[in-house]
Amino acid sequence: MSVSRRAIVGLVIAGLVAFWFLHDTNPRAAKPTAGSTIVAFGDSLVEGRGATPGHDFVTLLATRLSVPIVNAGRSGDTAMTALDRLDASVLSRDPRLVIVLLGGNDFLRRVPTDQTFRSLSAIVARIRQRGAAVVLVAVSVGLISDPYASEYAALARRTSSGLVPDILEDIIGHADRMSDSIHPNDRGYAMIADRIEPAVRDLLESD
Repeated sequence: MSVSRRAIVGLVIAGLVAFWFLHDTNPRAAKPTAGSTIVAFGDSLVEGRGATPGHDFVTLLATRLSVPIVNAGRSGDTAMTALDRLDASVLSRDPRLVIVLLGGNDFLRRVPTDQTFRSLSAIVARIRQRGAAVVLVAVSVGLISDPYASEYAALARRTSSGLVPDILEDIIGHADRMSDSIHPNDRGYAMIADRIEPAVRDLLESD
């Protein structure tokens, strides 16, 4: 191979590596450095609306991981109303790892995207300031384009949080996985647990 051709190949490879690095939307999350409690924080999806007793994803994760997880979900919460109760529901519990799942109600209520993610940013930043790890769980809000996707990814990068994208993919719209038009049934919540479990396990493993 000629020198010029090797140089071109080298530039192409370098460009691909740079592209991958700059567009990586799920970097390795920072592990916890403080705290003792695992908390799931969010709206009705965290609360487990639509599941039969014991089949919400928080209970499923606690069983699989053999660790207690505090369910701090509240139906109807937007990012802003969740921020209002962050101290009482999460920070007061000495969190070590927090699963944050919010955004669906913001979309349904037509809360401006920038307002939603200002509140979400404040939530995640305050949790991370305590030394706790965060697993940010994203909801998709668009059929053609999703204005939330890049915001979740950017927030995860800025705060060194884990990211689980589009948690309702292949769940919402499937009658056999939904209890109503918005909330999963037991099968749907099991799929949610499947997607969140690896991110939580990774952050709980010893360094």
